[in-house]
Amino acid sequence: MIKQRSVAMVIILTLITCGIYRLFWMYAITEELSHATNDPNFSGAKALIFLLLTCGIYGLFWYYVVGQKIAEMQRQHNMLLKDNGVLYIVLAIFGFGIISDAIIQAEMNKFVGVV
Repeated sequence: MIKQRSVAMVIILTLITCGIYRLFWMYAITEELSHATNDPNFSGAKALIFLLLTCGIYGLFWYYVVGQKIAEMQRQHNMLLKDNGVLYIVLAIFGFGIISDAIIQAEMNKFVGVV
């Protein structure tokens, strides 16, 4: 089940907690996408472990996979297909990962009550 979250609150909480909320948010988004796309291999715990083991590099791959999973959900529900995985990576590389997070949350909010 996809949970409705305020995009502004995701950004504010990430900034206030110096990124700690982002780890919780990443875990939650990964778990929601895992359940929505029936992919047991895509888990929040694995994502956090890989993120820590690779000193954050896994986060770039995670952005791409999240883009793919959201596109898959859009395809399943006959919505306008937008695969933003590459956009998320480019924003993160240039230091705008929080904007990627905002876009991801906005896209996820479209599935509240649908999935």
